[in-house]
Amino acid sequence: MVLPKTEEEIALMRENGILVSKALAEVGKRIAPGVTTNELNKVAETFIRDNGAIPSFLGYDGFPAALCMSVNDVVVHGFPSDKPLEEGDIVSVDCGTFYKGYNGDSAYTFAVGEIDAQTRKLLEVTKQSLYEGIKQAVAGARVGDISHAVQTYAESFGFGVVRELEGHGIGKKMHENPGVPNYGRRGQGPRLIDGMTICIEPMITAGRRDVYLARNGWAVHTCDHKKAAHFELTVVVRKGQAQQLSTFDFIENQ
Repeated sequence: MVLPKTEEEIALMRENGILVSKALAEVGKRIAPGVTTNELNKVAETFIRDNGAIPSFLGYDGFPAALCMSVNDVVVHGFPSDKPLEEGDIVSVDCGTFYKGYNGDSAYTFAVGEIDAQTRKLLEVTKQSLYEGIKQAVAGARVGDISHAVQTYAESFGFGVVRELEGHGIGKKMHENPGVPNYGRRGQGPRLIDGMTICIEPMITAGRRDVYLARNGWAVHTCDHKKAAHFELTVVVRKGQAQQLSTFDFIENQ
């Protein structure tokens, strides 16, 4: 059974949501051709620690970094590296914080310099599919309503929807119930309750939806090596309209 959060818990999670959103914005300011993802990882870890929080991904099941940095055909869970980013790349940055006993989680896919029109469309559609899912995160609906909204929007543009990974509940633990797939049928899955906190995170591919796991046991790649995008926000299920705990405003308004 999934228990809703109290208003006090939600307030603490909102603090995490703002912090993780600002950390992503700090990273976004520095993304450019020639910059390495290791450099960006250090920016985020420093920012998170300077604000009294802990980077919750670092050491999570052995993950070696503060950020998941997933470039081009890496869908999620990529390791930061010393390889410089190149013009035309895209990089999904997934960030987590632990602060005052609760977790924050958000992800954004950034363009590196100028990207081609098809890739820009991939980013636009993936982000909008997230917002379509958030519209369904209302008390009395079901998880499948979110899943169906994400899937139908992304597939209407001919993009692939990854099946093997999903969003999740969040709170004192980074991953809680319920799971929130990006594909599914209306009216199916757990019922959404006022006060539930969940992460919705579409992972959308430019080509086929098939993926494989890299030898390092973490990075998930598209099988056809076409690019993939990933956007994630933490929201509270409410009556009538969900509330966002994390936001892209700090990224997009700077």
